[in-house]
Amino acid sequence: MELILGYLGLGLVLALAGIGSAIGTTIAGNAAEGGLKKRPEKSGNYMVLSALPATQGIYGFVAFFMMRAMENPATVFGVGLSVGLVCMISAIRQGQVCANGIVGISQGHDKVFVQTLIYAALPEFYAILGLVGALMA
Repeated sequence: MELILGYLGLGLVLALAGIGSAIGTTIAGNAAEGGLKKRPEKSGNYMVLSALPATQGIYGFVAFFMMRAMENPATVFGVGLSVGLVCMISAIRQGQVCANGIVGISQGHDKVFVQTLIYAALPEFYAILGLVGALMA
């Protein structure tokens, strides 16, 4: 039974981080689709901002591989759930920040791109902390 708990932790870190990235990139991607109608020449900026929430899925993938070496199934479950939730929420919120930046760019505020990258780094920071925490467990 304890072994199942470990496998569940592995599944959670991978699934939750991936789900968050899918939702976050979709939120930003939807805004990009709208922005393309107004200012298609800014598609490169839209693409960069839309891709940012995908990084949390990568962190979940890295954590998954690192956690396989953990010996205590309860630790694997706890770390998997924690890192997975942090990555999921971080990716969704980052997608919302990026979507707002895309809307701003589409409305002619060209200087918003760099500021949006900075603001988008803030929720990303917590996903990185979650990954570092998994490394230290």
